[in-house]
Amino acid sequence: MSDSSAAPPPRPATPFDRFGGEAQVRALVERFYDAMDQHEPELAALHQLEDGRVSRISRDRFALFLIGWLGGPQDYVRLHGHPRLRMRHAHVQVSLAMRDAWLRSMRVALADPSIDPELRAFLDQKLSELADFLRNHPS
Repeated sequence: MSDSSAAPPPRPATPFDRFGGEAQVRALVERFYDAMDQHEPELAALHQLEDGRVSRISRDRFALFLIGWLGGPQDYVRLHGHPRLRMRHAHVQVSLAMRDAWLRSMRVALADPSIDPELRAFLDQKLSELADFLRNHPS
């Protein structure tokens, strides 16, 4: 017989928790788009721009998506509905070169020394899978 007054077992830490929460994810998104603006202008140009940089709207939307995708609050879904990533990216030919450019920017952002190396490796793998999933062009 179990003791009903016992506390429930702790919830396993999500990648969002391990990352450090919303502020840390938003900082990652800023580093990501800053890297894209600087090193991948052809990719940045696919986004809404403000003063030659990826817009605040694009940055905030991706941050909300990433927060939910990592196991944090599901505000993206509440505000925008299911991500339907392939559908939302169908208007853009996502080639190997574009996938690789996106991953280069993300790897620059993930290189921050405050990110635990084990978490960085996990995120690199999962984001690589996600980027490859979005490919809709054979080359």
